[in-house]
Amino acid sequence: MNVLITGASGGLGTAVCQEFLASGAKVIGVDRGWKAPAPFATISADVSTAEGCESMVKQALEHGPLDALVHLVGGFAGGSGVAETSDETWDHMMNLNLRTAFCCIRAALKPMQTAGRGRIVAVGTRMAVEPSPNFAAYAVSKAALVALVKNVAAEGQKFGVTANVILPSTIDTPANRAAMPKVDFSRWVKPESIAKVLVFLVSDQAADTSGALIPIYGRA
Repeated sequence: MNVLITGASGGLGTAVCQEFLASGAKVIGVDRGWKAPAPFATISADVSTAEGCESMVKQALEHGPLDALVHLVGGFAGGSGVAETSDETWDHMMNLNLRTAFCCIRAALKPMQTAGRGRIVAVGTRMAVEPSPNFAAYAVSKAALVALVKNVAAEGQKFGVTANVILPSTIDTPANRAAMPKVDFSRWVKPESIAKVLVFLVSDQAADTSGALIPIYGRA
């Protein structure tokens, strides 16, 4: 199985790539720029643009059929109420969490539909379904991602393409630990736990699972 993984060099991406490799999958990791060699095929691409995503998929297809897209790209910003949220923060969250997903999924769907098979999984957040005050731009961008994935799932039925989204709480990554040093990290979700769920969702065993919102909250 050929699996295209965006955001592959991040704190979550590293664990996800390792888990897919351990499962026997052929990993094609995508990032804006690779600073060091990786134990799998790599692509450098700007996934915030249609052109970047089309190029990414074209390069991925050089390694064989595109069986799965695991979209990990995303980010967090906020900390103020709706009345105080700037245009810059709003646009940044919509571009980073929604537009990248749309561009990546749209590009990947074309060869998947032609092949009559494909798996798409994206990373949302608990806040997409359980909003918290002062994080509207982030929560709304991820809620829109959920809506996008559910629509892809509905359209994918006749093509043999499934689409699902996982909803983690805070992920235990070095960046999150640095940002919140006084929090109890043991209650956060481990990247390895998320990776195992992602591997299942692109497997043949999950062929009948599509349009699902899967909570991975840990003890948070």
